[in-house]
Amino acid sequence: MLISDNIGRPNIVLIVTDQWRGDCLGVEGRKGLDTPNLDALAIQGVRCTHAYTPCPSCIAARRTILSGQYPSTHGLIGYVEKQEWMINDTLPAVLKRAGYHTYLAGRHMHQYPLTKRFGYDHVDDWNVPSRPSAYQRWLAKNAPADAGDMYGHGIGSNDWVVRPWHLPEYMTDTYWTTERALEFLEWRDASCPFFMTVSYFAPHPPLVPPEFYLNRYLRRDLGNPVCGSWASPPINNGIGQRTNASEVVLTGTRWQECAAGYYGLINYVDDQLHRLLAKLPKNTYVLFTSDHGEMLGDHYRFRKVVPYEGSARVPFLLYGPGIPPNTVINEPVCLTDIMPTILDLAGVPIPPTVDGRSILPLINRPATPPEFEWRQYVHIEHSPCYSPDEGYQCITDGIIKYIWWTADGKEQLFHLEADPHELNDLAGDPENEDILTKWRTRMITLLQGRPEGFSDGDRLIPGRQHKGTLPWVMDGKRRSGGEQLEPVKSIT
Repeated sequence: MLISDNIGRPNIVLIVTDQWRGDCLGVEGRKGLDTPNLDALAIQGVRCTHAYTPCPSCIAARRTILSGQYPSTHGLIGYVEKQEWMINDTLPAVLKRAGYHTYLAGRHMHQYPLTKRFGYDHVDDWNVPSRPSAYQRWLAKNAPADAGDMYGHGIGSNDWVVRPWHLPEYMTDTYWTTERALEFLEWRDASCPFFMTVSYFAPHPPLVPPEFYLNRYLRRDLGNPVCGSWASPPINNGIGQRTNASEVVLTGTRWQECAAGYYGLINYVDDQLHRLLAKLPKNTYVLFTSDHGEMLGDHYRFRKVVPYEGSARVPFLLYGPGIPPNTVINEPVCLTDIMPTILDLAGVPIPPTVDGRSILPLINRPATPPEFEWRQYVHIEHSPCYSPDEGYQCITDGIIKYIWWTADGKEQLFHLEADPHELNDLAGDPENEDILTKWRTRMITLLQGRPEGFSDGDRLIPGRQHKGTLPWVMDGKRRSGGEQLEPVKSIT
């Protein structure tokens, strides 16, 4: 039986976290970390081992989730705020037109204008910049008068420093988001299927889990960050830098506390998901992912943006009726694939504006036509963010990763299968010259026709300025990461 056959139109829950590393699941073998509920979801359904964000930055990545489009199509290839986005065919909008009751609880999808719902019938949001959110209004009414607001603990939203949450546990945004999702299951329109996005801000800093969860991981052996032979520590080993610095040296108790805060937030979300998953109707699919990862001290880096595994790889789990248990997909998948996969599950036509592909043929392999071919690699890119020389283009199939830094033309090559932590850069190794040439040629072809002038079809050209806020079209065609050229269907 094919997935989505003979089950009626299903309910669908999309769980989106923020800054959750792809390897931070118990089933991935992450040392010291407990995620029993998500591990069960993975074992009972599908786990994609090589899932990536096409842009390791919140706004761009969430545009991709909403639209199924690569950054070069939807117009953001880096971190840029307050860029108005006019689009009709978002995932919730398409499902709404198909008769779904659409709802979002929790962290806003970070698009502009901030009050626009982008296809959701109703949004219970929190921490939207520049205006009081539903969560902030609720907290102002319910928190003790002298406790301060949600940042009364004194830790910033990009800091590596840690402390326990300063209010009662039920006042965390994680608990509040779960409560709003559970309430929706009670008041939703039961005459039609629903599409619910449950959007958690955790484990994005501030690293302030409830005290129980912080103490749990302070007691455990959590290993250490990994640092490649090619990576250099920041000046003065990071001493004297601000607590939100993107370059860090996390060792000893500093690492233990930072990892404990991050893992504590993850474990807390996992426990809250137990509450939610237990209340879902049987005819419901659940897809779990994140917008990007977190470097967490690896290679002397913190936060996201960079193309390394900690930042660019994300979890991608799918569970529901008809999905064979313990299914592992090793092909490279991307956040572009979320929208077409969900629409495929719902039996709703996929709009021509979508760049991604449904992963159902990868799950339904016995029934998949023999001529079916998946993409060879995924494309990851980011315009300069933390410094002017950190823009890059990256392609990977989950086995080999090739990175080209656009400012100076520096190349990096990693054999992820043999070196999953990216400890050894093979770009300068003569024994790997053939592999480097193969992947460089792929990048030359991929970038040919970009308005930045990254490629002339024969070579990569460094020093070109990124065009991070505008979609690009050349000769009536556009490039999709890892795909062949295809006619432009719509740029909205």
